[in-house]
Amino acid sequence: MYDGLMHIKVRVKTGAKNESIKKVSDDHYEISVREKPEANMANKRVLALMSRALKIPAARIRMTKGHHSPSKILETS
Repeated sequence: MYDGLMHIKVRVKTGAKNESIKKVSDDHYEISVREKPEANMANKRVLALMSRALKIPAARIRMTKGHHSPSKILETS
């Protein structure tokens, strides 16, 4: 579990057959989600998966960069 402010780099693959989350380093993850990058569905799923991986509520994670890009930066509080 993480406490305090943390920035996490995430590389996302959308429209995947299987969902997965791979920890590359302490602050870098690679995530595959089933959702398409439409109507913010993929971004919401990324936040849900990161919430589960970091064991913190989804409300404590926000996307600060990369809303329309496969490379994103998330911030936890």
